[in-house]
Amino acid sequence: MFREFFGLTIGVQEIHEFKSLMARYYLPTYRKLLAKIISGPLLHVDETSVRLRVGNGYVWVFASLEEAVYMYKPTRQGDFLRGMLRGFKGVLISDFFAAYDSLICPQQKCIIHLMRDMNQQILDNPFDYELQSITQPFGGLLRGIMSTVDGHGLKSRYLNRHSRAVAEFFQFISKQSFRSEAATALQERLMRNQERLFTFIGRDGVPWNNNSAENAIKQFAYYREGTVGVMSEPGLSDYLVLLSIYQTCRYKEVSFLKFLLAKQRDIDAFCAGKRTRRRFGIELYPKGYPPPHLVYLGKRVAAEAPRQRSDHPVA
Repeated sequence: MFREFFGLTIGVQEIHEFKSLMARYYLPTYRKLLAKIISGPLLHVDETSVRLRVGNGYVWVFASLEEAVYMYKPTRQGDFLRGMLRGFKGVLISDFFAAYDSLICPQQKCIIHLMRDMNQQILDNPFDYELQSITQPFGGLLRGIMSTVDGHGLKSRYLNRHSRAVAEFFQFISKQSFRSEAATALQERLMRNQERLFTFIGRDGVPWNNNSAENAIKQFAYYREGTVGVMSEPGLSDYLVLLSIYQTCRYKEVSFLKFLLAKQRDIDAFCAGKRTRRRFGIELYPKGYPPPHLVYLGKRVAAEAPRQRSDHPVA
């Protein structure tokens, strides 16, 4: 693209060097975004696998409605979450991955995930009437709640009217005894997550889905498709710093490129400031920074110079 649009030929090694330098420059921005998300009222979280040049790992995303932060971890174990979210006072919104269950904070499980799994179970077991005895009342309960959301938004003042229906639903399924494996598994799943499925009806502004994190994880998935088995861990970590800023700019509806050109490190300050039209100079490397490949080339030229002089002695 540089060559096509601007007539500039930039080597792949330099592109990676730019990425590393930019990630280092915007690391304070990255840390500030993570701190802001953790101190906020909502935290969406999701994770996905990634195949590196050596081994495999996982990319985690932590998002609010306006910010997103990605980080790499070598495993899917969620032990690091306890320390990272120790001061979190808001509502955690996630899928049904067991690593989140041990976190001590209010939680909202993504009901869209649950609905997908229910629909798949119905397709796999079309004549399981015990399973339908759970899914049909659940669907009726959810339709009533979503009707209120459509009319009044995510306001507990209106959603609390469904608290009694929710309690009656769980009371009903808790007393059932099923012979069907699918119905028994769903019953156990619902009862295990009873306190995490309808948190949103008792709190203002809490989504009942994990769309914010899922949309963020898709941005990494697009990049992952073309880099399977070629990324190194340091290179991926650098990329995730920049992807965090890019996705946050998308959520805030500001230009990622203009933010970079402004050389600011505070996205909120950039959004609040007056954006005047100005010319930006092209900056290749920070002043005083020696590019490693050019340093190597200089040493190579210097080492070959005496040899060339000895090959052509002066008469």
